[in-house]
Amino acid sequence: MALGLAATLVLFVPERAAFAWGATGHELISGVATEMLPDELPAFVRTPEAVADIAVLGRELDRSKGAGLTHDSERDPGHFVDLDDVGWVAGAFPLESAPLTREAYDTALRAKGFTQYKAGYLPLAIVDGWQQLVKDFAYWRADVVGARSAATPADRTWFDEDRRRRERLVIHDLGVWSHYVGDASQPLHVSEHFDGWGPFPNPAGYSNRRGIHAQFEGAFVRANVRREAVKQTVPAYRPCACTIQDRARAEILGSHAQVVPFYELEKAGAFTDGNAAGIAFATARLAAGAAAARDMIVDAWRASADMGVGYPEIKVRDIESGKHILTRDDFGRD
Repeated sequence: MALGLAATLVLFVPERAAFAWGATGHELISGVATEMLPDELPAFVRTPEAVADIAVLGRELDRSKGAGLTHDSERDPGHFVDLDDVGWVAGAFPLESAPLTREAYDTALRAKGFTQYKAGYLPLAIVDGWQQLVKDFAYWRADVVGARSAATPADRTWFDEDRRRRERLVIHDLGVWSHYVGDASQPLHVSEHFDGWGPFPNPAGYSNRRGIHAQFEGAFVRANVRREAVKQTVPAYRPCACTIQDRARAEILGSHAQVVPFYELEKAGAFTDGNAAGIAFATARLAAGAAAARDMIVDAWRASADMGVGYPEIKVRDIESGKHILTRDDFGRD
């Protein structure tokens, strides 16, 4: 987007769609992602009960909307990022060079006449939640070892109880965070063309009808997409050897590449009940979200071995190897 047009569009701040994927879409993404976790993940996160809980928790960030002005104003922009046609955040900078903290991200956007609240901060929301999940897994791993090597029955009981608390927390944090990964797989959540093409050059004559966003991700998905079809479309785990920032950007940019195909399909009437092309597109996007969430969860588990826990900080790898014998005091001497 040209800088002149970007400056003009600061004045055009249409209301965002209320939700990302509807309840059906988010439950599909979060549930399928968890169901397809490999056996290297702890058993507690792969049980049918955990899968069911995580699937429903995948909706939680939409269910909490409307809690109040302060709550919604702060959280709602985490569900989207407005990329222009060449992949720049609100025309201000390329997604690949987006700052790594919300303060720096907002500062860079304000220098171009935008804010994180207008442009959305979905990439940072994904990274934030993933880093919390790594820490959650790290404490669970430490608790398992702590209970096994505890010097006293009291310490063993404490570590066992803390492990059970951590399991509940992992399921909660994983489920809620997976919502953001699901959002990133919906092309209209990573584009300035988020509900109709908008006030931009439109030589192909794409629709400007308000409501196509919600109709596609909600009613169309619910009526036409099947869980088994999504599951069968999810590819195998893809090693990345990259940072979580790279993982998040790759998902967002992959989804962004589907914005024009979405509008081409919409123009052709594909998002009507029973249309094979529309169903295939929605199924592929939901499968992409499930694959991204599954891959990031695996990465979080693996990264947790190198995370520190306690204070002063102790590496989980040192606890698991026996280099450090964990005591309850390592988690707080006071």
